[in-house]
Order: sequence, then C-alpha cells, then structure tokens
Amino acid sequence: MANELTVSGENAVALSEQFDLGTLIKPLKQEIHLFDTFIAGTTHLEDETPLKEIKVGDELSLKREQNRFDDNAILILDAQGRKLGYVPEKDNIIFARLMDAGKRLIGKISKITPKAGLLQISIGIYLVDF
Repeated sequence: MANELTVSGENAVALSEQFDLGTLIKPLKQEIHLFDTFIAGTTHLEDETPLKEIKVGDELSLKREQNRFDDNAILILDAQGRKLGYVPEKDNIIFARLMDAGKRLIGKISKITPKAGLLQISIGIYLVDF
C-alpha cells in the first residue's frame, strides 16, 4: 500500500539529522477527492479580475462565511485571497459540516468553459488529511 508507515531501527532524531523535517512529514499529507462541482455566484462579483487570471490546476481556498441567504455558505478564494464565488448551495451542506468540525477542504480548478458570455468554472473539492 502506498504511503504506509513502517517501523525502522532508526530513531526520529537520526532520521531528522539525515533528512529535512518537511521531507519526513510531507508524505503523510493526502488530498482526498470528495466531489466535483462548479463555482456559483461568479456573475455577482464586484471585481471580475480574478476570473481572468485563474487557470486549470490552480488550488483554491474554501472558507465558511456567515451569510443571511445560506447557513452553509462556503466562500471560494483564489491563491491571493480574492473572492471567486461560492460552493453551490445544493452541494454545500456536507462540506460545511466537515469544515465546522475542523476539517480542511480545498478546491482545485478542473475546467474553465466559456458559456454564453460567462465562465463556468468546474472544481474538485478535496479533504486535506494528515
């Protein structure tokens, strides 16, 4: 099985002297694909500049937001922290519960499709597990 932990005769101090700590810990991080959806609300942005700068493969931040229209609102931000839109309301309840329980979720752009003068931005939602 990939990314298995194995017991070795070496202790942690010996390993940390041989390898950078980031190299030792990083393999324990996994991104688990949960769902595919799209970014909602892109037509309501005050500044559409971020939409012109994003590309397929970009990692996106997901952040819970107090919102009078949707108790489970999840804001989607680009790498610079600029608002792109939201996880669609029809898809967000489970993700909101995970985030409220302290789980870290991220998005990744999988496809950008021009449609009738607008952009449909498809994303994958991932659980970051350590």
